[in-house]
Amino acid sequence: MTTYDADAIVVGGGLAGLAATAELAEAGKRVILLDQEPEASLGGQAFWSFGGLFFVNSPEQRRLGIRDSRDLALQDWLGSAGFDRPEDAWPRRWAEAYVDFAAGEKRAWLRAMGHRIFPVVGWAERGGNLATEHGNSVPRFHITWGTGPGLLEPFERRVRAAVAAGKVTLCFRHRVTALNRSGGVINGVHGERLEPSGVARGEASSRLPVGDFSFYAPAVIVTSGGIGGNHALVRQSWPTRLGDPPERMVSGVPAHVDGLMLGVAEAAGARLINRDRMWHYVEGVTNWNPIWPMHGIRILPGPSSVWLDACGRRLPVPLFPGFDTMATLTYLRRIGYDWSWFVLTKKVIEREFALSGSEQNPDLTNRDWRQVLGRARGGVPAPVQAFMDQGEDFIVERSVGALARRMNEVAGESLIDAGELQRVLEARDREVAHRFSKDAQVAAIRSAREYIGDRLIRTAKPHRFLDPAAGPLIAVRLSVLTRKTLGGLETDLSGRVLVESGEPLGGLYAAGEAAGFGGGGMHGYRSLEGTFLGGCLFSGRVAGRAVAKAV
Repeated sequence: MTTYDADAIVVGGGLAGLAATAELAEAGKRVILLDQEPEASLGGQAFWSFGGLFFVNSPEQRRLGIRDSRDLALQDWLGSAGFDRPEDAWPRRWAEAYVDFAAGEKRAWLRAMGHRIFPVVGWAERGGNLATEHGNSVPRFHITWGTGPGLLEPFERRVRAAVAAGKVTLCFRHRVTALNRSGGVINGVHGERLEPSGVARGEASSRLPVGDFSFYAPAVIVTSGGIGGNHALVRQSWPTRLGDPPERMVSGVPAHVDGLMLGVAEAAGARLINRDRMWHYVEGVTNWNPIWPMHGIRILPGPSSVWLDACGRRLPVPLFPGFDTMATLTYLRRIGYDWSWFVLTKKVIEREFALSGSEQNPDLTNRDWRQVLGRARGGVPAPVQAFMDQGEDFIVERSVGALARRMNEVAGESLIDAGELQRVLEARDREVAHRFSKDAQVAAIRSAREYIGDRLIRTAKPHRFLDPAAGPLIAVRLSVLTRKTLGGLETDLSGRVLVESGEPLGGLYAAGEAAGFGGGGMHGYRSLEGTFLGGCLFSGRVAGRAVAKAV
């Protein structure tokens, strides 16, 4: 008879793992929480996030005049997901359950833990196509007051309290390499103890083993994340519908997001589905002050920048900044170059440029209202200014000719013709010189400014880019930035991992990105922004509560 070391083992100390562990401990269960990284990285990727969450019909929305509903949100979700496979059965059920959660108890549940929301709701992934296709019909991107660290706080606090109470054991530098199986049921984990590491949060740690370990429990929850830090695995899983994978990418997640635990679970009999579905951004820039290898930062753009492909051609409708990430990625990959360009003005960058990540938004992260109000007053935010001054992808010039020359120098290829760039900008400028326009992007900018949140802090007043008073001109080279795995371990609505036959693999559960945020891919082909962190919270809560009832 197996002697159990705990009631449950959780593999991965990110947001989903913390949520599951907290629920288990508060149900009176003994938990071992394992992570391959040192304690400094507890919380995983969520720490570095902007802290955006998808809520439906929230008080914050209503105060801003946004009319939202569960039915509209589900329409948007299904139009974005495009579920079209037999294995989408559980992901679709998870999607419906998550929308119900976002329209229901999600906000109150978080608020009871001390979570607070910045009052201006953002509008990300606007779509730009028909009502039944991709995108958020209304603003739904709620920023955590405190960004990623602020979202992690209540869950880390709950887990630390459970540690103090003797309910949770934290085991860092423990790398799981196999799941123990007995009689067809998962009953523990085996792996390597890695050498101690003093690296700071997010930095790559060594993989030198110094011993082995085995732990046993009647339930194991895999919350190990996705593959975004493992470019070899990203390229291996890259679907042909997106064109060829880039030769050069930047990493939006630390190196420890290696996806190896997915293979471990698969080797134990778990079914891994939708591995060709992934979410990568096309607005990545190289971090001038990197923390992890190939560290990239995503620009969270407002709608005004002129988006050009590598050859200087304007992207087609509706591929505007912040509208449809995956459609833009697909279009650019089929052209074949690894980069594209934003061209904008100082007036635009002052109002519209935000950089994803807690460290790039010290005002929101540090909960400093005085600094936040500075966004509305104008001026280039300090983190953005640092990229303008030191980032290898940022070019600032007074003339179109100088801008084009520098763009070619940065790209290493003479693809931008100064005369053609001049013509593109002149044509765009003629469309803002009157109150009418046939330019769909100009119309979208004017529509955005009807929303008070965009008008205050996210969308610049339409102006001529070639007006010297709006300058200088700015060009930003954009690269593909790896981020999320949309597929994952197939799970039922209790978080139980399934095998090929569709039956549960006894003792094994999964949550977070490892489970495609629920079911093995609740986003389908595309996501609505703010649903990754929320998916970790929801699926971690579901799995933790299910295991607490089962053991």
